[in-house]
Amino acid sequence: MLLLLLSLFFFTNSCAGQTTISSGHTHAIPFPTHDNLNVKKSLSQATQIPPLPKTQEEFKDESRNKSSWKLNLLHRDELPFSNFTDLGRRFQSRMRRDARRAAHLIGAKYEAEELGAEVVSGLGWDLGIAEYVVRIGVGTPPQYQYLEIDTGSNLMWVQCQPCKPCFPQYDPVFDPTRSSSFAIVPCSSTICNRIHLGCTRGRCSYGIVYIDGSYNMGTMVQETITFGGTVVRDVTMGCSQTNQGMVTGAGGLLGLAGGSMTFMAQIPGQTGGVFSYCLASWHAESSGSLEFGREIIPVGAVWVPLLRSIRAPTTYYIGLSGLGVGNIKLPISEDVFRLTEQGNGGVIMDIGTSVTRLPKVAYETLRYIYMTQIATIPRAPSFSQLDTCYDLNGLGTVQVPTISFFFTGGQIWTLAAKNILIPVNKRGIFCFAFAPSPTGISIIGNLQQQGIQITIDNSNGFVGFGPNNC
Repeated sequence: MLLLLLSLFFFTNSCAGQTTISSGHTHAIPFPTHDNLNVKKSLSQATQIPPLPKTQEEFKDESRNKSSWKLNLLHRDELPFSNFTDLGRRFQSRMRRDARRAAHLIGAKYEAEELGAEVVSGLGWDLGIAEYVVRIGVGTPPQYQYLEIDTGSNLMWVQCQPCKPCFPQYDPVFDPTRSSSFAIVPCSSTICNRIHLGCTRGRCSYGIVYIDGSYNMGTMVQETITFGGTVVRDVTMGCSQTNQGMVTGAGGLLGLAGGSMTFMAQIPGQTGGVFSYCLASWHAESSGSLEFGREIIPVGAVWVPLLRSIRAPTTYYIGLSGLGVGNIKLPISEDVFRLTEQGNGGVIMDIGTSVTRLPKVAYETLRYIYMTQIATIPRAPSFSQLDTCYDLNGLGTVQVPTISFFFTGGQIWTLAAKNILIPVNKRGIFCFAFAPSPTGISIIGNLQQQGIQITIDNSNGFVGFGPNNC
């Protein structure tokens, strides 16, 4: 059996040591057991004020030099229109969004028609509450817009003039009258018939309500989209003219779930059904990236099969068999993480959830073992839904155990210290970025995904981890 080592986040001088433990396979698997957390650097980056975004002209000039399918990926809290300059207030707001999204994914409202459904006539439910944004051009000539991206939503849409009401956005609202490529999807279209959308005055219409109470309603259209240096024509998307919510300042949403109406599904011949993202830390000095196309599949990545739930067929699930802390493989049954044939349980990869959620028995075991290994570090009160926090004020560097995810195929993904303990205010309070799930559903959040290239291959049904850092 080929054993794959994932030590993607670590530099040689940052690892205090390696060990070998049994994972239940034929051979033992080595991986880093400890990492050094640079407290001062983390706080300095987290409290810095981000630079102003580029003007439209600067962005157009930059796009000409980009890889044809590559976009900068920014966290919404790093944008000036987020209105949060204080780390504590900013993170508190993020935790409120996180709690609402996670509750929808793992709570009582978890139903197929709500989580993974296509856009339906009337007002259908979708996830929304996205955490990352990209900047793309819509129309001919392109009118540049910030769009939220979400692996839990299927439709792409932008606010369109005239709209009443419109939510505030950083850029001027997209004006269809200024685009020579704008075309309305008629009710007689096979697109409209295939996904059973509504019909208003001969136009294919849609409506979505998001879990935070935001909503948008409008008309399905086809338009030209500029991604980096690439122009894509006849993309089916929503032109939203009745809106509320979306307080990020973005002008719309780019859905990247596994449904038939996503941008990826519309151009499989051009991208091969593959997209890859690097989530830079939300307080990092540089942006992350979102890239499309099979040619960007990394050599040396560890590949894990995507699983499909009958209750949420467009959501990205992976198989998880266990967890490790430092050199300890936790005594947790694989059944705790299993996705059943009925669509219950399972582990979701989600870019819109920040904190990783685990079923209660797994979370309490993980937290207990982790706490015992850093028992000498001063504790601090809980922060929002994060119940395990530490006072690192005045400390330069602290050594902490790593946390490892054991996948069902035998691969291991080992987290760095910065993906485990995160700063929540400028006073040096760091919290354990995991929380309990009240159901059998687990979510791997974006705080744990930061810093590594993650590739979704929808055509072949795999998710790849690494090997590139970002």
